[in-house]
Amino acid sequence: MGAFQGPREWGKLLTAMLTPFGKDGGVNYEETAKLAVHLVDVQKNDGIVVNGTTGESPTLTESEKFQLLSTVLEAVGNRASVIFGAGTYSTAESIHLTREGEKRGAHGIMLVNPYYNRPGQDGLYAHFSTVAKETSLPVLLYNIQPRSAINMETSTLMKLAEIPNIVGVKEASGMIGQIADVVAQAPDGFRVYSGDDGLTLPILSVGGMGLVSVVAHVVGADLKEMIEIFPSNPARAKAIHQKLIPVFKAMFAYPSPVPIKFATSLNGFDCEEVRLPLVKLNDAQKQAVQDSLRDIRVAVA
Repeated sequence: MGAFQGPREWGKLLTAMLTPFGKDGGVNYEETAKLAVHLVDVQKNDGIVVNGTTGESPTLTESEKFQLLSTVLEAVGNRASVIFGAGTYSTAESIHLTREGEKRGAHGIMLVNPYYNRPGQDGLYAHFSTVAKETSLPVLLYNIQPRSAINMETSTLMKLAEIPNIVGVKEASGMIGQIADVVAQAPDGFRVYSGDDGLTLPILSVGGMGLVSVVAHVVGADLKEMIEIFPSNPARAKAIHQKLIPVFKAMFAYPSPVPIKFATSLNGFDCEEVRLPLVKLNDAQKQAVQDSLRDIRVAVA
């Protein structure tokens, strides 16, 4: 492991990429490459997160995780940042995945709160600081209480932000007050990303940097415009946000990432299949998703 050389510029819009599966249940790497290119070239993403929750990471084998990373890196090269989700509820396993992700060329590591075991604030600090010391890559923390059953408190995050290669947080706690405190207290250059598509505009308004998205699989260009135009034209950003509200709601009305996989399949990608315990949408649910996408073009303000 080399010394940390400073954070790479990841950009303002990243997508937590879904994992395409074939009818046989295996990962479709050819479709993965096509989708990665689409996310960058058409949906205007600055970066891609591989092996996150949207990628159904708990169901992926270790070899699948590494092959997905290699596939996306080969597909987009240095045209986009590629962040590798290496967080698990095991510190030792997270270290292993982090080291291997760095060896394979990832541009950064994302570490989610350890889920299920609820380690407490001292345990969170010990976990994240221990893993971060094992890589020279920049690290993005991921605070998502609804899935991990524990909230990373601002005081804990600020202690972690003192570690040179912990450079940002994906905030999906859903608590705007807490996120505003994080932005206010964070050191210069610390990146606060929204982890909730529907809260991106409020998070930008308190000083957040950007978004790690799910919905950008299908409306990335609109989200990119919203983020970039907010400082100079907040009214335009608000109009985009309001236009996309039905899409935000539909993509999380059923267990994620099932709706976004169906929605992305409507653009011609073979990616609707999910792995148990997730199941595909029924016909009525599919219709609801299609209805939300019927008119997503935003009129110029």
